[in-house]
Amino acid sequence: MLVAIIVLGGLPFVFTNPQIGVLLWSWLGYMNPHRLGWGFAYNFPFAAIVGAITIVALFVSRKQLVFSWPPIIRWLVFLNIWFLITTIFSLQPEDSWPQWQKVAKIQIVIFITLWVMGTKERIHSLIWVIALSIGFYGIKGGIFTLTSGGGDHVLGPTGSFIAGNTEIGLALVMVLPLIWYLYLNTAQTWIRAGLILALLLIPVAIFGTQSRGALLAIAAISFFIWLKSRKKLVPLIIILLMMPLLLIFMPQQWHDRMSTIVDHQEDSSAQGRFQAWKFAYEMAVARPLTGGGFESFNAENYERFSPGLVGAGTGKYHDVHSIYFEILGEHGFVGLTIFLILGFLTWKTATRIMFLTKTSHPDKWAYDLAAMIQVSFVGYAVGGAFLGLAYFDLGYHLLVILVLTLRILEQPSP
Repeated sequence: MLVAIIVLGGLPFVFTNPQIGVLLWSWLGYMNPHRLGWGFAYNFPFAAIVGAITIVALFVSRKQLVFSWPPIIRWLVFLNIWFLITTIFSLQPEDSWPQWQKVAKIQIVIFITLWVMGTKERIHSLIWVIALSIGFYGIKGGIFTLTSGGGDHVLGPTGSFIAGNTEIGLALVMVLPLIWYLYLNTAQTWIRAGLILALLLIPVAIFGTQSRGALLAIAAISFFIWLKSRKKLVPLIIILLMMPLLLIFMPQQWHDRMSTIVDHQEDSSAQGRFQAWKFAYEMAVARPLTGGGFESFNAENYERFSPGLVGAGTGKYHDVHSIYFEILGEHGFVGLTIFLILGFLTWKTATRIMFLTKTSHPDKWAYDLAAMIQVSFVGYAVGGAFLGLAYFDLGYHLLVILVLTLRILEQPSP
């Protein structure tokens, strides 16, 4: 009832303020609050309704909307066109088209974000919504890990991109730098205290996911948060104090699982990943342009392209668990090339923002934001090598936020 009241009560405001629609959709998409309730709200298509109303609002709103086409956005358009082409030539069209529709809906909102969120205040509000929506599971998961002794997995919202322990682990790694950005750019003492609490609990939750990919990712971003931050003392204290304490606190079963990062030859899950990566490569070699299409990691394709990796007739197969091999297998070498170019241009855009604002006190927010988004992408690049979240909204949202920030900085002063 509460979720329905919030969403339906906010729809009238979306008609004249499409930016509210983006914020509302982001809250629903990242937090999935309806999955925390019961009754009709659990499966009600809140996000679809908000998205549709937001699109209508683009045409009825009288406010000036600005859309730009820098090279990185052209490559993003190209990637979406390629998704459509690979779906047309998919090996399993009955499975690929529903997944393409899901990804296309996400991408539509990403482009709407580029259209309507072009001010500092709107960007800041979007960061707050994203950080709180995903950070909720970090705070909740951190408390759960501490009270349960770390013996159980922290999970994400049911039926979402980040439902599994590995997926929510990577999402929390990516949102942790955004929490630090909010701390650096918030004046109220009590809010800063809450953000510090989140910075302490979210790493606990990441450990509590028992995800090896998330562990590698948080290890990577720990150094980069300290390296990229203007204020280095607080993250240094958190890193030096928390990491050893967490390692001592976590139970033996956690240490046994993490040890398979090194001794992967004896771990069936790790071996399954390697087999899936080999299959993705072999399918891409056989279909170098289009790959297998969405949802091509199935038993039939395994038997066709890598028959030795799956027992004939067993129907067993391994999921890909890697953003790079997911794109390679499903969209071929062309899709992977576009995906990697987008990653390079995202880093380059953040570097440009940091160069423009390094000595500008009024624009320190932009410097902090670009630096922390770079840290988020470090976590995504490292953790994503072992987790299949190639179509997760957050990476594309952060890309667009960087584009909007650079556009604000390069606009001539009145």
